[in-house]
Amino acid sequence: MSSLIERLRQGYRTHPFPKTAPVLSERFRGRPVVAEGACKAGCRECVGACPAEAIQIKNRHATIDMGRCIFCADCVAVCPKGLLSFSQDYQLAARTREGLKVAADREVELCTALEREMQRLFKRSLRLREVSAGGCNACEADTNVLNTLVFDLGRFGIQFVASPRHADGLLITGPVTENMRLAVQKTYDATPSPKIVIAVGACAISGGIYRTHPEAGTGADAVLPVDLYVPGCPPHPYTILDGLLRLLGRMPG
Repeated sequence: MSSLIERLRQGYRTHPFPKTAPVLSERFRGRPVVAEGACKAGCRECVGACPAEAIQIKNRHATIDMGRCIFCADCVAVCPKGLLSFSQDYQLAARTREGLKVAADREVELCTALEREMQRLFKRSLRLREVSAGGCNACEADTNVLNTLVFDLGRFGIQFVASPRHADGLLITGPVTENMRLAVQKTYDATPSPKIVIAVGACAISGGIYRTHPEAGTGADAVLPVDLYVPGCPPHPYTILDGLLRLLGRMPG
């Protein structure tokens, strides 16, 4: 009886996302912002400060690759003109690598939905096999938390399964290290067609900060065709969920 009373006292704990936008911590770093204006002549302070080599300067204008960015904000601290900042926009996922690049003259490219036939197959029921391909467990943790009652991934018909033979696609975290390369390929081959591949986190997208090491991979798309890129180090659970729902055409409006 006491457990029932406590359950009634706590009330409904699942957040009404996506009907209601989440309220995130003030410390949350979302989509990078490159303000209008030219960089200081000859200044490459942000390039030198970035541990992920995510920033390029061309014609005195900066571009940030979210597929490499680890959201450390070191670039913000060193920019002498204050052109770089991080917003609280958690909607970061994209269908292409180019869609992850942020610049002052580039429009935000939100994730688009799958093709109509793929939507018909997966929109109401999507089973994913998660593969940790050499990750540090940060992206894995923020993916697993989607199963908790706050997010309740199952209410959208999305579930993680134990076997690729029961899956509609793969969700890959980690850089796909040399030791995991064959395992990832075999897991993909064991997944029935048609299937999708989702790369979650900077490591799975670009190989992360150790991608130049001979044993570290350069991301999932070096091995498999990727349908959805979810940047972050790690991505916020709402970033992952937003990307999944956009991919399936499940976002309102």
